[in-house]
Amino acid sequence: MPIRLGPLTIPWPGTGSRGDPYWESFLNRPVNDARNVAAEMIRRAPEGAINPIKADIHTPEITSSHIKELAYFVGAELVGIARVEPEQAGDGEALPFAIVCALPAQHDPRETPGVGGQVPTQNGLFATFVVAAYIRELGYRATAAADPNAERLAAAAGLGRLNADGRLVARKYGRRVHVAEVIRTDLPLAADGQAVPV
Repeated sequence: MPIRLGPLTIPWPGTGSRGDPYWESFLNRPVNDARNVAAEMIRRAPEGAINPIKADIHTPEITSSHIKELAYFVGAELVGIARVEPEQAGDGEALPFAIVCALPAQHDPRETPGVGGQVPTQNGLFATFVVAAYIRELGYRATAAADPNAERLAAAAGLGRLNADGRLVARKYGRRVHVAEVIRTDLPLAADGQAVPV
């Protein structure tokens, strides 16, 4: 879909994205200043405090459906929950659940460092930031962070399967999917798959 920017249209009319130097730069040229990418601002935003009064919550199954609905509302296209073995929850904290969000990615953000190439990353960061903040408002711990096992957790949470390269392949989007930062939490949830040792 072309984007209209004043007198310019991206991609350039009649060329699609191929051969258009503006579009290629938009996708592939790393930014000169990280402050020009919204994802960096979201990453650096401090986490809010955990509400000292825990909210009354429903069953883990109902709470899970509410959390997923919130994630869809703020832009995630795929959402799943994986249970993480308690002894592997990280830093000695019992954060037994991993909420994994994924979004369609026309261009892989790992290969397209330009402003346009980072759109799935930005959208994923926004979704996980909001969901984690909401969980803290409920009085539970929640932190969103990059996870080296994110794609494995996404597969365990039922978002797709891993290919031979260890990359997530989603039923709806195939390989054109970006797995956002993983939210680790102690909010009582219902996992979508088996417990995962990571």
